[in-house]
This record gives sequence, C-alpha cells and structure tokens, in this order.
Amino acid sequence: MNWALGLDLGTSSAKAVVTDTGGRVLSQASAGYAVTSAMAGYAESEPAHWWSAVTACAREAVAAARHAAGAWPSAIGLSGQMHGLVLASADGRALRPALLWADSRATGALRGYRRLDPGALARLANPLAPGMTGPLLMWVAENEPRTYTEARWALQPKDWLRARLTGEVHAEPSDASASLLYDVMGDRWDLEVVSALGLDAGLLAPLLPSAGAPAGHLTAEAGAELGLPAGIPVAAGAADTAAAALGSGIGLGDVQLTVGTGAQVIRPLAAPVSRADAGVNLYRSAAPDGWYHMGATVSAGLSLNWVREVMNASWAELYASADHPGRAHDPIFVPHLSGERTPYCDPALRGSWTALSLADDRATLLRCALEGTAFAIRDALDALLADHRPPRLRLAGGGTLAAGWRQLLADVLGLPLYAVDVPAASGRGAALLGAHAAGLLSFDDIAGPLAPPTRLVAEPDPAMAACHAERHARFRRVVAALRGAA
Repeated sequence: MNWALGLDLGTSSAKAVVTDTGGRVLSQASAGYAVTSAMAGYAESEPAHWWSAVTACAREAVAAARHAAGAWPSAIGLSGQMHGLVLASADGRALRPALLWADSRATGALRGYRRLDPGALARLANPLAPGMTGPLLMWVAENEPRTYTEARWALQPKDWLRARLTGEVHAEPSDASASLLYDVMGDRWDLEVVSALGLDAGLLAPLLPSAGAPAGHLTAEAGAELGLPAGIPVAAGAADTAAAALGSGIGLGDVQLTVGTGAQVIRPLAAPVSRADAGVNLYRSAAPDGWYHMGATVSAGLSLNWVREVMNASWAELYASADHPGRAHDPIFVPHLSGERTPYCDPALRGSWTALSLADDRATLLRCALEGTAFAIRDALDALLADHRPPRLRLAGGGTLAAGWRQLLADVLGLPLYAVDVPAASGRGAALLGAHAAGLLSFDDIAGPLAPPTRLVAEPDPAMAACHAERHARFRRVVAALRGAA
C-alpha cells in the first residue's frame, strides 16, 4: 500500500498527516511551539522548536499508519505558514529566530517599496505588508547587519524545513509569490525590485516550477531523527493556504474561509488579476498553473488566544460564550492587536474593547471577542467579494469546530457555511503534493475525484441580520477612530 506523509508547519504548531493515494486520512498528530513577542509588533519563533515539533508529530503519525498499513511512506510533502523569514547559513542553520507573518516591525521598510516605480509595484501585484519576506529582510539588513552578512539563504518557513529534510535549498511559486520579492505576473523572482530595495539577490533560493515538483530525498540524518528510512522523495510543498485549498478540493466558483491563527478567505482564479488597491492578495496556487485571490486577517486565533490568556479562560469556555445571546449595547471588540491586512493594510492599527459598562461580565467580553473577530473576517470577505457574492461559503481550519462559533460566523457573514469534511486540509494537501512528486497521483486525480465532501453546518438567522448589521457599522466606526488616533 502506497501512502504519503504531509508535514504542515503552522504558526503555533506542526501537524503530520498521513493519507493514502485515494486522499483518505489514515492518521495525524500535532505538536505545538511558542510564538514570542519581545516588543509590541514583534512575532518570532525558534526554528529549532519547529524541528522538534515536526519530529515528534511525524513519529506519532507514522507509527499509527505503519501499524495499519505495515509500510513506510512512499513520499513526503510540505505545507507551511506564509510570508515569514528564516536567515540561514550555508549548512541550513538558522542564524536568529524566524520572523513571522504577524510581525510588524518592518513597517518603515515599506517606504522603500513606495519609492519603487509604478511598473515595479504592478509586477508585485499585492498590497504592501510589513510581515512579508521582503520587508522583513530589509529590516534585518538595516538593524542586524552582521546577521544579514553572515546569511547564505533567506528562506520562507517551509523551505527551511525542506532544506533540513533533504539538504537541498529551493523555493517554489506559491510561497515566493507571497514574499513581495516576486514578479507575480511573470512568475519569477523580481531581481529588479530586489536590487532597487538594496537587497542581495544571492540570498534567494532557486525556484522549482511548482509546489508538486520533486525537491530531493530524505537524508539519512533527517530520517534518523524522524524515524524514517533515507531516500524517501520529498515534494517542493506549498504555502499553507494553497495547500489547504488543494487538500479541501476547492474549485473555480468556490469561496473558502479558513480560520486558524489568522483567517483567510480565498477564491480560485482562471487567470491572474491584481486587486492590490482593495487590499486583496494575488498568489500562485499549489497547482502548476493556478492562481487565487485572498483576503487575509491577522486577527483570528492569534487575538482570541490573547483574550483567552489574559482572561484566564479555556478554549472551551471562549467558544461556549458564543451560545449566550448578544445584546445591542454590548461592548465592541476590535481584534487588530498586531495591525491588520485586508482591507486596511495598516500595520499600526491596534485593538480595543469599546463602550464597557458595569453590566458587562466575563462571558460578555469573551463573546464580544468572538464577534469582533467575525467582524474582521467580514471586512476581508467584503473586500474579496466586491464583485461576486456566492450562494455559500466553504469553511475549513481547526478554529471553526464549535457549533456556536460557526453560527455566529454565519450570522455575521450572512452566508450559509459548509464545512469541508477533512480534518487537516493543509496537511492533506501537503501529503497529496508528496504523492504527486513521487509519481503516484496526477493533479487531475487530486482536483476531482479526491475532493472531500462538504456539509451544511450553519445558516444565517434572519432575525439576527439587523442587529449584526448595526453592530458591524459600529465596529467600522471604532476602527476608523483607532486609525485616526494612531
């Protein structure tokens, strides 16, 4: 029996997902790690902690699969958090903690981007955000010149992981197109932009043609740590949003919301069209010739976890608060603790609880945190769907399992939600990419027959529409006031 191992390097945890060549998930495991913030606007992780988590969950998932299938994996595929930066030596050793997509310290570097000529900005085809690879690399060059000079490679997270697995250094389009160093329409590194920004193009890894391309084989050293034999083929892998789209079977005409540490709303495209002026991203998909639009908020699980920790609440308690009826006069929570992307593209934006009163208790504040997060997702959704309102919204991600939270999302977004029946879409997509790279599957096999089913999990309550519309309008006014005060 042939099966593949998908390794998904998320923002706060790694997941290992094993699938057979029919796309059926055989086993999965996860292990967490910390996101640290030494100063306001900072977000970092230690790549060494990523590797420890990957080895732990891979061993667990593979052991379970081998117990059932009695064989080693035929392939390995990857998925990873987008935009971040790992500065690595020639032998792949990380020279400093990784800078993550939620990091806004490189806001000043965006001035260099704004000085680019209009043609160069058009080639980037994306709104400017400080947590992307290019601005983060500029920050290191200016503020940590010794590290910058010592670095041989500037890698995105899953590309660093692949180098650790194979000993080979590569990049691929789905992640590279989200770096602000990429000619998105031309589908290549934009060396003119790199030079204009004063960066060293030699730090950029050679591009493989697609996420499903073969990218080397598992080394004996990495295999020993993972508990796997050497020589297993490894795929290039994809950005986590692109891998989740592949793993959940999204197609043209679909719109999908994924909620995790951040939240993304995506729509596949037949051809690339830039909507950077609306704060909407344009990236390459995991397919050899695919594209998608994305509206993104940094303010989902990242902000909810902050609320949970400062209020000493469990995740179960937080999600249970959605079952309490809301009131028109409840406080408004703005979750933009680390700035915001779609539609504001404002790294300086910050959060708030507004209109607190003595009548508000702990459960009220927890529910308002969920509601405010839903409003932030609604803002990204509205920007993405300015020219198209679908009849339904597909729902994926580990942050969308609670029934009350799903209902609150449906009420705020005004669309019925259909959950994708796959437990780990990004990891499943990664495993399928591995199977493709090993010659076990074609993309036609993945896109059609292996698409998982969906099921209706929440419909908007018409009685709630007027209340949510009024409170969302209040939310937008508070956000405008916060931006004006910055």
